[in-house]
Amino acid sequence: MDTSAKPPVISIMLVSASALAFEVLLIRLFSIIQWHHFAYMIISLALLGYGVSGTIMTLLRERVMPHYVTAYIVNGIGFALTIIASFLLVQKLPFNALEILWDSAQWGYLLAAYLLLLLPFFFVANCIVLTFGAFSEQIPRIYGFDLFGAGVGSLVLIYSLMFLQPQQVLLLISFTVLIAVVVAMLEMRTDYRLTAVVIVVISIATLLMLPKGWLSLQMSPNKPLSQYMQVSGSHVERVLSGPHGVVTVLENRQIPFRLASGISLNNSAEPPTQYALFVDSDGPSALTRYDGDRSKLIYLDYQTSALPYHLSNPARVLILGMGGGSDILQAEYHDVGNIEAVEMNPHLVELLQDDYADFAGWAFLQDHTRIHLSETRAFLAHNQSTYDLIQMSLLDAAGASSAGLYALSENYLYTTEALGLYYRRLQPGGMLSITRWIKVPPRDALKLFATAVTALREEGVSHPENQLAMIRGWNTSTLLIKHGVFTAEDIRSLQQFCDERSFDVAWYPGITDSEVNLFNAIDKPYFYEGARALLGKSAAAFIDDYKFSISPATDDRPYYFNFFKWESLAEILSLQRRAGFSLIELGYLVLVFTLIQALLVSVLLVLLPLRFVPRENNAPDRPYIAAVMLYFVLIGLALLFVEIAFIQRFILFLGDPVYAVAAVLCGFLVFSGLGSFTAPFVRRCCRINPVVLAVTGITIVILASLWLHPLVFQALAIQTTAIKLIASVALIAPLAFFMGMPFPIALNSVSERAGWLLPWAWSVNGFASLMSAIVATLIAVHFGFTSVMLLAVLFYSLAALVFALNLTKQVHSDSVNASS
Repeated sequence: MDTSAKPPVISIMLVSASALAFEVLLIRLFSIIQWHHFAYMIISLALLGYGVSGTIMTLLRERVMPHYVTAYIVNGIGFALTIIASFLLVQKLPFNALEILWDSAQWGYLLAAYLLLLLPFFFVANCIVLTFGAFSEQIPRIYGFDLFGAGVGSLVLIYSLMFLQPQQVLLLISFTVLIAVVVAMLEMRTDYRLTAVVIVVISIATLLMLPKGWLSLQMSPNKPLSQYMQVSGSHVERVLSGPHGVVTVLENRQIPFRLASGISLNNSAEPPTQYALFVDSDGPSALTRYDGDRSKLIYLDYQTSALPYHLSNPARVLILGMGGGSDILQAEYHDVGNIEAVEMNPHLVELLQDDYADFAGWAFLQDHTRIHLSETRAFLAHNQSTYDLIQMSLLDAAGASSAGLYALSENYLYTTEALGLYYRRLQPGGMLSITRWIKVPPRDALKLFATAVTALREEGVSHPENQLAMIRGWNTSTLLIKHGVFTAEDIRSLQQFCDERSFDVAWYPGITDSEVNLFNAIDKPYFYEGARALLGKSAAAFIDDYKFSISPATDDRPYYFNFFKWESLAEILSLQRRAGFSLIELGYLVLVFTLIQALLVSVLLVLLPLRFVPRENNAPDRPYIAAVMLYFVLIGLALLFVEIAFIQRFILFLGDPVYAVAAVLCGFLVFSGLGSFTAPFVRRCCRINPVVLAVTGITIVILASLWLHPLVFQALAIQTTAIKLIASVALIAPLAFFMGMPFPIALNSVSERAGWLLPWAWSVNGFASLMSAIVATLIAVHFGFTSVMLLAVLFYSLAALVFALNLTKQVHSDSVNASS
């Protein structure tokens, strides 16, 4: 190739933006057609594609590099086409996560999905690593454009999802890559620019002229929406799409919906006409007809969640997670004069207040009902008001919850810190009511009870047993936390409520053994025995010995839905003939399976082929190669550890996962790009080893953030989202700037010492990052995100040591030559 040519940095920026947007979009798409825990598989897929790319380019470097321009264009077009083709093919696979433990074929389908979705990332990585090799003297500049583009891509994706459906955004990303190919030809001034433009225009036109619905999403048959669609007469009334999820309104006039979760079998009242609402195919929640006649809502008084209305007459109620508005109607039935609800998804608010306002009776509610569009923790941090009742009911789908598919879904609503915040927002004598799905043997209810006990003690309550009550129906349980002691009158009202509805009492102050497990009988009074043990002196021993993980969730370990314990796996598997698989937390195990499979695929496609790399005559010795490998493994591990931990921290601060992902990724990538741009200057001018300098900065900022971030988060809790976003970027910028240096400095050094090792180092780094994405999550589940960040500091420190001891001579000699 013409060495005087300039690298296609604008094209690199566009394909990197498309790659990051595609990666995040896949997480959204799999949340819709499968479940949330596939997010980790998508991250590993992206990084595995980069690792495989480095290996292939290492093996074929001598053949490909003379044809760099052609290779770049071919890989760019390959990226554009496989973005769509791979996702369409994956949707055709009969993969079912619920069957992975007993159907060996599911392993094959998971592997096929892995390999198909690997292809787009393989092609885009080829574009980048080829450019590194062709313009090795400009690696920091190219890497800077790469990171900057990726950062912008995350923001553009979030913005696009506000106006387009996910499958339309998928098409938009493909078009962007095709445009990037044309831009590359213009930048490199190739002879066949006109031909390329024609090919791209024809490709885009062809995609636009394909039949309507060819890119429609095909959901897992186990998703609730798929199951409801099988009911005769069901049809989709409306679909609303946005960054917070796809909301589907389902109607069935032939077999009307009658949705009333946890309703007593003693209820004789029929619910009014309803629509079923699904978010990302999960649910449903009910959008119920209301004509102002409260007597038609009497069925809502036969749910376990109605309990607090029988112990007091709350004048001011706050509902956390509005859904379709059933909790609002329950408060309306009990004649609450001031109802407030918090909902994060604007489409659900839009349905109730605008699109279906006449159906839902908004005219009868609006004078005493106010809906806040916000995330729960952010709203309560900003709003200092107090309430007579705070209610939170069934915020996840029953089927997915019972299957353990939320096991790796981070949730900050059920942590000790969250329950403490809710408690502080109660009026004296007020109550917090949390309704959850029942699992038997109990897991969810006992974990919530343990979390409540811890939260009360942290709030200074010396006898939490006097401020807790729990009841259960046939499929839901309700926990009450009172800001004060339950009185004898409260207990009589509770007993009467349960007797009239055939609900079982699990705990109240003074409960006796003879009062439990009477109506919805199970073989042992697990709920009562567990509550009593968690309030006793041996609570820690009970938690340790229990078959499931029921230790309280915290903001540092926000995996409330993870109940998995390795010690119980063998026993559960031995019960497979007696429905033992229903006891397994599949979300956690799918992540472990992903780690195993990713490791095997990485060894076969990334590491093993490197043994056959032809070495140049002046190849460095084995210790140098080993040092290079170790260095790029360490920084690959460290970088993802930091990013994943920061995303989780900023979800809590920004109050919205969508904003957190956008802010963290954009902040890290853009300012890492600036760090990469600055790296050559630091390398030339700084007498201190540049990697050591960068790692010192990383270490100081990470350790300082463990102390500083909570203070800043608390100080800015009541500020607007815009101010919080600016603060987030400001907090991320110094760390990201330093993190942008170690990779390009070392990659530049390696390319000058042994150019054939450059794609090999890229490959090893991709392999390490792949493992990092999964391992960081497993560590966070068991030890918390603080541990993840401290491990990142350790990995960066070890990398600096390796660089200083084994790779630094080349850097110093370069500095001397530059100065002379």
